[in-house]
Amino acid sequence: MVDLTGLRSLGLAMITLLGLRQQQLLTLLLENKEGLTVEELSKGLGITDNAVRQHLTALERDGMVVKGETQSTGGRPEQLFGLTAAGHELFPRHYSWFAELLISSLLEEQGTEALRKRLEGLGKAVGRQVGTRIAGVKDRAERIRALSGIMRELGYQSGSVDPANEKLPAIEATNCVFHSLAQRYPEVCYFDLAFMSEIVGRDAIHDECMVRGGSVCRFKFKERP
Repeated sequence: MVDLTGLRSLGLAMITLLGLRQQQLLTLLLENKEGLTVEELSKGLGITDNAVRQHLTALERDGMVVKGETQSTGGRPEQLFGLTAAGHELFPRHYSWFAELLISSLLEEQGTEALRKRLEGLGKAVGRQVGTRIAGVKDRAERIRALSGIMRELGYQSGSVDPANEKLPAIEATNCVFHSLAQRYPEVCYFDLAFMSEIVGRDAIHDECMVRGGSVCRFKFKERP
């Protein structure tokens, strides 16, 4: 099963989007795997206990920090805080070289057509899983708008648009989370197209593509025969 949290880490979940204090707090927790107390975080950050608690409340709410065990101090036990898996994923990870290794290996061993089919299969599988989130949405236009929101979670700067003379909205993205990889292996685009098609229930096509010289990636949806 594909974990959406893991997918989000490829794009949206970047630690630089957080405030400086929260970045510093998460870094302290990263460096202290056993966890830290409010007092220890306060000393490490040079801010008050109350300020630490406010940051922890926000980070707990967003699923980045979790309460751990309590620490005995000879008096009242103190609560430890640590990073969640999503909190760890906020820090830079160099996945791209591994993805490139896998794709180049498959291309060399099985060829372009097999690579395309494999990526389409992966895209459909992810689309089926993620699509359960909007299973109750039957209107195709609304599904496309919901898909645009899901793509933003995955790191795309995307939005839905209503082109003239088109029955269904299109999706425009001003970035591509696979841009460098897709420049070398254009077959990667088949993952996106299959992913979108599976969610919307219509064939997604590339109306414009940044890898092919476009200013945006625009995806349109056509009725199936």
